[in-house]
Amino acid sequence: METIPTIAFTGGALCVASVLAHRATVDWFDPEANDAQPVTQGGRQAAWFVQGVFGQGVLRHYRRGGLRAKFGREHYLWMGAAHTRSFAEFRVLLHLQARGVAVPQPLAAAYWRRGLFYRAAILLERIAGACTLAIAQERTDPNAVAQAIFAMHEAGVWHADLNAHNILLDPEGRIWLIDFDRARIGVVSKAQRHKNLLRLRRSLVKVCGAPGALWWDGLDAAYERLMR
Repeated sequence: METIPTIAFTGGALCVASVLAHRATVDWFDPEANDAQPVTQGGRQAAWFVQGVFGQGVLRHYRRGGLRAKFGREHYLWMGAAHTRSFAEFRVLLHLQARGVAVPQPLAAAYWRRGLFYRAAILLERIAGACTLAIAQERTDPNAVAQAIFAMHEAGVWHADLNAHNILLDPEGRIWLIDFDRARIGVVSKAQRHKNLLRLRRSLVKVCGAPGALWWDGLDAAYERLMR
């Protein structure tokens, strides 16, 4: 894996793709400075489509959901730079790219530390013209999605939130996997693989109803064939 350049700034640090290291600035993580347009699906109101010297990107600030949000939506316990949500996700994406899995190019990641807590953000390549599986389920080949998920698992990555909004279909029909916050690198057991697939099924049923469940049956069968 390539060495990730790290740049310190007042109150925090950022890591950045090597080709962009000489141009990186903390302003990349400010939506107001980058012609930001809110991402309307997912993102917990903390993700934007942005544009800058890095090209077209997706900026995401890490934000808690559910009951944990009551204890601070954007603040996490400091355990070292390598353990920040943003730096960890950046590493996972590089790991997957090196193994040929279709994921967005990580452009930069940052954290801001204050005492025992920190905030974080990540900037990723935008997949031009892509739409989510939640929208494109009817015209998406379940075999292609099964192959993408299988490739991720074979690369040793477990996705913490594999749902219909975190799988993209681009105009050429290629499948992309996104949002690797809290993902883990290591051997992915059969039980963990099944947990990922069931999480996707629940999501599909929620957004697509009975057709989503039927579509998932085809994906599950395709995945089982790949496991043999």
